[in-house]
Formats: sequence, structure tokens, C-alpha cells
Amino acid sequence: MPMNFTRTAVATILSTAMIAAALLAQTVPAAAQASGSVLSVADTAKLLPASVFFRGQSATTQLRNSGGVKFSDGMFVLATLVDTSGYSSDVQAKYQAYFITEVPIKIEGHDLSAGIYGVGFIPGQKFIVLDVGAHDLFTVSSHSDTDLKRPTPLKVTAEAAKFRLYEGRNYIEFSR
Repeated sequence: MPMNFTRTAVATILSTAMIAAALLAQTVPAAAQASGSVLSVADTAKLLPASVFFRGQSATTQLRNSGGVKFSDGMFVLATLVDTSGYSSDVQAKYQAYFITEVPIKIEGHDLSAGIYGVGFIPGQKFIVLDVGAHDLFTVSSHSDTDLKRPTPLKVTAEAAKFRLYEGRNYIEFSR
């Protein structure tokens, strides 16, 4: 009987160690997937459509004012300014860009599921996320980068383990 207990204990320990090693191996790729590279305007222009649907209308995209990230697993986060001239003034006040994420991300610590959204930088150092029906999902504080040398209408940059979405000197940080 003592011999069976020892074999059983050893088998259990080995099985547990193998499961732990397998789980650890699965977490390494997940961490690696968080890294990504910033896309050029030319790259995003190839991926984004010339017009998009939002709040019952089609709006032209400004592909020259676009940016994005391609994560190491091939998934994307993309943003482009849109021409909102056909929208009501209350929608125009909030909706400036079309935002696509193929994976869940965090924007300033707030969870955002994979999907397509309207976003905008609004007065009071705020950034708002809307669903495609123009319903407010959440608002977070934005930041101002006074040291930015050449502000542009929209761009994405990499900052350590996070990325920044800029509108002029205003930005929010997002991460996977």
C-alpha cells in the first residue's frame, strides 16, 4: 500500500506540473499579443473603407487622417476621421472619428469590446465612445501633449506598452 501511495503521489505531482507548464506556455503568447506596431497612413488607407455607416447615414472617411495598430497576432485597431457635415449638430459635437477594434481593449482603463464605434474629443478634456446608433457608451478624461512638435488632425503613436490616439494635441491611451 505505501508503494501505491507513492506512485500515485508522484503521478499527481507530475500531472500537476505538466498542466501548470501548459498553462504558463499559454499565457506567454497572450502577453506577446499585447505588443503591436503602429501603422502608417498608407497602411490604414488600404484597410479602411471610403465611407462608413453611423447613425443611419453614410459618411465619407478622411483616409489621410487615419491611424492604427497591428498587434503581433495580426489583429487591428483602426481610426479615421469622418466628414460629419450631414449629421445633426448634437451628433457632430461628439462624433469625429470611426473607430474599429478587432479585439477587446482598454481606453484609459475602461473596457471596450471588439466592435465598431464612433468616437470624439469633446470640450472639457473628454473623449467619448458611441455605438453605431450614436448612443453614448462611456466618456473618459483626455490629456493634452503640449510638447508635441507637429500636431496632426489624427494619428496613433506607441508609448511603452500602450498606444495613444491623438486629435491635434489631445490624446487618450489604449492598450490590449
